[in-house]
Amino acid sequence: MLQRIQTLKPRLNALFRPRGKIFYGWWIVAACSGVQWLAAMTWMHSYGAYAVLMQEEFGWSMSVLSLAFALTRLESGLLGPLQGWLVDKFGTRLILTVGTIIFSIGFFVFSQVNSITTYFVAFILIALGSSLGGFATLMVSLVNWFDRHRSMAVAWSQIGFSLGGLSVPLVILGLEAWGWRTMAIISGCMVLFIAGPLVQMVKHRPEEIGEVPDGITISDAGIAQPHSSYQRQDSFTWREAVRTPAFWLISVGHGLSLLTVSSMLAHLIPHLTRSLNYTTLSAGIVFSAMTGAQLIGLFLGGYLGDRFEKRLICVVCMLGHFIGLLAVTYAENLWWIFTFVVFHGLGWGIRGPLMVALRADYFGPKSFGTIMGISSLIVMIGMTAGPVFAGVMFDLYGNYELAFTILAFISFTGSICFYLAKPPAQAA
Repeated sequence: MLQRIQTLKPRLNALFRPRGKIFYGWWIVAACSGVQWLAAMTWMHSYGAYAVLMQEEFGWSMSVLSLAFALTRLESGLLGPLQGWLVDKFGTRLILTVGTIIFSIGFFVFSQVNSITTYFVAFILIALGSSLGGFATLMVSLVNWFDRHRSMAVAWSQIGFSLGGLSVPLVILGLEAWGWRTMAIISGCMVLFIAGPLVQMVKHRPEEIGEVPDGITISDAGIAQPHSSYQRQDSFTWREAVRTPAFWLISVGHGLSLLTVSSMLAHLIPHLTRSLNYTTLSAGIVFSAMTGAQLIGLFLGGYLGDRFEKRLICVVCMLGHFIGLLAVTYAENLWWIFTFVVFHGLGWGIRGPLMVALRADYFGPKSFGTIMGISSLIVMIGMTAGPVFAGVMFDLYGNYELAFTILAFISFTGSICFYLAKPPAQAA
């Protein structure tokens, strides 16, 4: 045991303290994780619980409630190219700061909703803020700060998103104790006063503070080179990237995966409470179990993604979405729910960080923000269509059975997209 510890210590030092001090990139990973924890806990994972309470209070249909949630994804997708350009031009910290402020204002407006009009206004602000101050902007920084450990860094930053899901029962308890309006105000304050300071830790590129990606130069890693400065990988411009089949196949595969994920975020709790007769709290616990499996998947994705072919891992994960969604659709007992939690949760967690790392491996970091932004125009179709489709089908048939079955088979086709997404030829 002592020998193993002695062997492990140098490896950990090489990873976290490559030059005798903690590499600043890992502090950025921690900040990104904290920001995503807040966004997931206060909104993305908690929306289903809000929807149930708001339907009871206002009597709005699930189609209307789902449409607003889907529009947040639509707005984020449409904003993607401009957001990517802004981040590449002005840096991550400024965009994150602006987004965080708008996100908190959106919650304050949401707490005052009394009509469909104000409901949609609140959603627009929340979508704009959470997009500018969230995942896409954060990932640009991580791609710049990491190369050899990129999958691990992205995966660990998304741990916060999973922990946000595990925190959903706390939000539900708050909703039951204080009501959804008070919880919205509390959430807005948390975003402003916790996420606000965290985003100030995020720096755009390591060169800004005299660092290099991963904290080591190629010569530090023991690889001979003509000079000691770090050499970045060749990068595609966004114009070169969009001319490759890989760009479109990854974008479509990513969009199909989020068709399933967004549908579960918006409709899992309503499905469990209305179709399977779970209590809201019990449904929240299942939701937390799903995100707990996703958390485990993130660790696996970070480890596997830096060692094996990311494209093939994504193929397997899409099959996990397919199996999991069918299981929860036709669940007859807790074992079916357990199957859903394991297959969908692990597939989601493992695949998530690979969506960023795979694009960065294929196209490089130089124009990554813009490339991700253009890709989001395609990805948003899945994020938008999933919740709307499931909500409309529920209103038509009174259950989610047909909707979830169709979504499961669509997820299956996503595995084909990733299988065909071979690495592009080198950038010019």
